[in-house]
Amino acid sequence: MVREGKEDEMQETIALEKWPALPFESWRDTCETLHMWAQIVGKVRLTLSPTVNHWWQVPMYLTARGLTTSPIPYPGGIFEITFDFIQHKLLIETSLGEKKILPLAPRSVASFYYELLTTLRALGIQVEINSLPNEIKDPIPFERDDIHAAYDPIMVQNFWHILLRTDTILKQFRGRFIGKSSPVHFFWGSFDLALTRFSGRRAPERPGADRITREAYSHEVISFGFWPGNADFPQPAFYAYAAPEPPGLGSVAIQPDKAFHNAELAEFFYLYDDMRQAAAPEQSLLDFFQSTYQSAADLAHWDRANLERMYK
Repeated sequence: MVREGKEDEMQETIALEKWPALPFESWRDTCETLHMWAQIVGKVRLTLSPTVNHWWQVPMYLTARGLTTSPIPYPGGIFEITFDFIQHKLLIETSLGEKKILPLAPRSVASFYYELLTTLRALGIQVEINSLPNEIKDPIPFERDDIHAAYDPIMVQNFWHILLRTDTILKQFRGRFIGKSSPVHFFWGSFDLALTRFSGRRAPERPGADRITREAYSHEVISFGFWPGNADFPQPAFYAYAAPEPPGLGSVAIQPDKAFHNAELAEFFYLYDDMRQAAAPEQSLLDFFQSTYQSAADLAHWDRANLERMYK
């Protein structure tokens, strides 16, 4: 239980800094634990939701309190799972008016996994998920993961606060495009907030691609987003990439000056710490998204005249 007045204190903490610090090593254990918790919840949604093109039935969405699955169907109606990063709880609500709460506090992935599935069964929601994590090195099945068990509420709030502000900027950027575009959504597999624009043309099939990659990149895309980093790239960063990448993209000049292209990953990056230290952080981030889009779209010969609206 949260004592009276505690939520107001949390709100004051959240509002202290517009773009809070998020050094990866200072919250690595929490980040990796939260990533696994999000994968467990996300796999529940994946298992029970109807398939949507490009796996759009998979992601979560930002809310005024944290992250939500949005409604998920089950035989009794619909339910929704929300990570509340203000009161630090996991909320499960059904269309029958039932509600269950799990605390977000230091605990193992295995403990979280068993309690969530047990709680769902108590609500009449029968679901079995693939318990092997996706998109990470050396995955540990959720039911055996007693290694990841950290939860730092302040760093989680910092992460969420960055997602909120990035979500707003990505939505502003999304409004400039009138072609097919994804929602701004949070992929629990890669643990990033993402937006994707489409040219409208099919992409060449990738040799040896698995079914997830084939569906995700069936058409030409340019994607943008924010990622908190991992052990191999321990820096939070904004990114942009084109798939397929047109020849010469890595050598174009983009904005702002501190943004760069990583040839190994075939992505542009604008480090979060560089953005938050810029004279006009939000505008510099919009410049990053816009300049990388224009460069990729021009080199890939997108029909920009019919895909964009004028903007100021």
